[in-house]
Amino acid sequence: MDDLKNRAVDLTMITLLFSGTLCIFIIINHSNIKPVQNAPLTFNMTVYKDELDEVLAKASTENKTVIIAVVNKAYVEGDKSMLDLFLDGFWVGDDTRELKDHLLIVAVDQTSFERCKFLHLHCYKIQTEGVDFVGEKVYMSEDFIKMMWSRTLFLGDVLKRGYNFIFTDTDVIWLRNPFTRLNQSESVDLQISTDQFQGDQWSELNPINTGFYMIRSNNKTIALFNEWYSKKDNSTGMKEQDVLLMLMRKGLFRSLGLRVKFLDTLYFSGFCQDSKDVRVVSTVHANCCRTIFAKMSDLMAVVHDWKRFKRSSSNETTMFQWTKHTACINSWKHI
Repeated sequence: MDDLKNRAVDLTMITLLFSGTLCIFIIINHSNIKPVQNAPLTFNMTVYKDELDEVLAKASTENKTVIIAVVNKAYVEGDKSMLDLFLDGFWVGDDTRELKDHLLIVAVDQTSFERCKFLHLHCYKIQTEGVDFVGEKVYMSEDFIKMMWSRTLFLGDVLKRGYNFIFTDTDVIWLRNPFTRLNQSESVDLQISTDQFQGDQWSELNPINTGFYMIRSNNKTIALFNEWYSKKDNSTGMKEQDVLLMLMRKGLFRSLGLRVKFLDTLYFSGFCQDSKDVRVVSTVHANCCRTIFAKMSDLMAVVHDWKRFKRSSSNETTMFQWTKHTACINSWKHI
């Protein structure tokens, strides 16, 4: 019994000795720690003005340039939608895949917005109170014209936020990176596609097409969009492209001091005027076409033509011809 008591006393002494040593060690080390006084707390957090400001910042390049396309429900539904075909171009085109990271899809209804989010793209939904933009808007119908003006208003807002952009319709197939063919000088304010190129890239005789253009954000271009949109209610029966053409013919570009380049259809082509050289063409636009069905049919032929060209030898390339745009030609027969 005495032996057990002695062992208990020894264990207690050892425990007390260890505890004391630990306390001394902690006190010594604590005295060597110098407290940080007035150390500021910093957070890497960007504060955005609103949802549009945030999505533009995430989609833009380092020089604040964004690629913008507008869609509605009719352009995102079906076994193969127009949006799907548009994105296919970024996949099969030369040096175009990374450009998708800078693409902002602007939806005018909930279905197209949800489809965009499902595809993991940069997405933004326009608020269009009292206007139904859900179904197909046939070329030059009243709803088509309203949707075009809604688009113009939105794009003017993007300019006012300090962003340059390429606007592209989704019925434009990107076969090559268009930035390599666009003038990167800040002295060029607007570079816009044409239905029929007249031979002079600086001539206002070129018939413009607002389905594809690059524009820089500055006071001159913002003034252009303000004046353009102000004509919305005084241009019955005219789409926004017609109004811009009218303003150009009246000298607005010159009065604002705008430097405007008109894009050669050799590089930025369309169904109105095919590119004569598949070896250099950057984009193909389903213009001069009336319905989504017709555009889809003939644009799929463009993609097949492109794949055929990519498989061909140099000798076959010189004999290349685009498939005839039969569906689009026929789309005008039953107006």
